[in-house]
Amino acid sequence: MGIVNTTPDSFSDGGRFADATAAVAHCERLLAEGADLLDIGGESTRPGARTPTTGEELDRVMPVLRHAVTLGVPVSVDTSDPLVMKAALDLGVDIVNDVRALQRPGAVDTLAAFPQAGVCLMHMQGEPGSMQQNPHYADVVSEVLAFLVERARVLLAAGIAADRISLDPGIGFGKEPTHNLQLLAQQRGLLVAGHPLLVGWSRKSTLGVVTGKPIGDRLAASVAAALIAVQNGASIVRVHDVAPTVDALKLWQAMQATSPSTVSSA
Repeated sequence: MGIVNTTPDSFSDGGRFADATAAVAHCERLLAEGADLLDIGGESTRPGARTPTTGEELDRVMPVLRHAVTLGVPVSVDTSDPLVMKAALDLGVDIVNDVRALQRPGAVDTLAAFPQAGVCLMHMQGEPGSMQQNPHYADVVSEVLAFLVERARVLLAAGIAADRISLDPGIGFGKEPTHNLQLLAQQRGLLVAGHPLLVGWSRKSTLGVVTGKPIGDRLAASVAAALIAVQNGASIVRVHDVAPTVDALKLWQAMQATSPSTVSSA
């Protein structure tokens, strides 16, 4: 999943693709690098970020989405706003990727009205403005799992089919580095929920803590984290740097095809 941030203030590439023309070109570049789907968002969810108005978010994402849905790949809208969800789904967007797991009023009903659309439910402790202020867990893996299972149950009760739902543990969203690393190490424990996992480690601050590298120098760590996530059962990895991640996964898939018994026992 290639990331297209149309925001002026995202943590990694804020402002680079705030212009619709630049964002559209970036969509095409990511596909040329091997992305299988595009994730387009107009709200920065970095720690301390301000939540945009509905109008601001629509102005940012709609011109890009209109072009993206013509490119022949699944398109995801990264939003928590039910009005933005509806506008995007009306355009033909395939997936709603919501960091707030459809908890805003009207979000579940909006998705339920589009029976072909998929959804990704993410775990976040708190809100972007406050989520990194002393996040605490007794057992981060079990608590994240319990939250995601409960949110999936809410959608199932609303008539949303199980095969439309994927889950995201929310790396870096209301979590300390130790929590994030525990989620990576024990990621297979989240598979018991019965839904595909989407995982996003790309350029996250935990990688900076581990390597001592600033955001712009976290490519190797980002690719390594994506590869580990896939080895540990992730179906989708959300990344900024598509080409090197694709190369790493091609090598892993080639190994898997050659030695399936070795990979399956890992």
